[in-house]
Amino acid sequence: MRIVMVSKALVVGMYQRKAEEIAAQGVALTVAVPSFWREKGHDWQLEKTFTQGYCLSVLPMRFNGHYHVHFYPSLGRLLDQVKPDLLHFDDEAYNLSTWLALRAARRRGIAFAFFNWQNISRRYPPPFRWMEQDVLKHADLGLAGNTDADAIVREKGFRSESEVIPQFGIDPELFVPADQAVPRDRFTIGFVGRLTTAKGLQVLLKAVAGLPKPWELRVVGSGPDRELFRRQAEALGLADSVTFVGQVGSTSMPEVIRGFDVLVGPSLTTPRWKEQFGRMLVEAMACAVPVVGSDSGEIPRVIGSAGLVVPEGDVEALRTALVTLQADPALRAELGRAGRERALERFTQKAIAARTVAAYKRVLSSRRG
Repeated sequence: MRIVMVSKALVVGMYQRKAEEIAAQGVALTVAVPSFWREKGHDWQLEKTFTQGYCLSVLPMRFNGHYHVHFYPSLGRLLDQVKPDLLHFDDEAYNLSTWLALRAARRRGIAFAFFNWQNISRRYPPPFRWMEQDVLKHADLGLAGNTDADAIVREKGFRSESEVIPQFGIDPELFVPADQAVPRDRFTIGFVGRLTTAKGLQVLLKAVAGLPKPWELRVVGSGPDRELFRRQAEALGLADSVTFVGQVGSTSMPEVIRGFDVLVGPSLTTPRWKEQFGRMLVEAMACAVPVVGSDSGEIPRVIGSAGLVVPEGDVEALRTALVTLQADPALRAELGRAGRERALERFTQKAIAARTVAAYKRVLSSRRG
């Protein structure tokens, strides 16, 4: 089985472990990536970190950084060279690049798969609406990062094979529990994410303001609302208890997460966004750090029964959950073990690769039939 996967996300070295695991399933895999991807003013340069067992090819990209209209002008030549059975295009159905990739695959009789995260139903203006309809009509496989995203493409008319599979998992050899419990003189709460109001840090700041001391909140990440949150912490009298750590490299995250007693994902649904997955929750679960999440988007399905879920925006409910965990080390340990078990079962790169390859095989077997 020959597969070409085109993914701008795979410029990130940590994510390339998924490609290695797919190749390890007996797939002749070629991964095509741009030399960099520009997002929100930052250039994510290609990292060649996990490259064993498959071919990593760099494809020129036009309109880099323009999410809806970027595309790969030489994709057809790559398909002619590799002659894959299936083209896995890691982008949403309504983007120009996806539509052009579908056309290239169909001209060559190649099965086509797309990946969608979008979990809020939107009606796009032409020509994106027309491109989306064409992709949904002709694609052989739709992979969705969350349950709502899968339901939305179904509502819009997609009738082919589909599967809800996270785009990327975690490396269980990197995200591991601490060797032994580290005694701390204060209850340490972690927040990891982009510093925007949609991620709900303002709710967490209000919640921790009522916690019994001693405690500490460590905020990991960067974003446009950092100064807003810093001022809120000062206004609540929390300046001495809240540390803004800033951005941390992906390979340093396991050590950072192991320094928490609990990780909180207090995301809020807005008219334009709701939590699509919550990767930081899975990383904490893999490290046996208990998690508390809001019920925004996919978070409850990610956590399952291996953590605590509270209504989004509910300060009192979030504070109650934190007080409970603060007072009960045994419960923290129990949830940590359950989280680790769930992460290993569902969210490793190996598990995600196995489910992805199984979907490929179903599609190709159906086409042959």
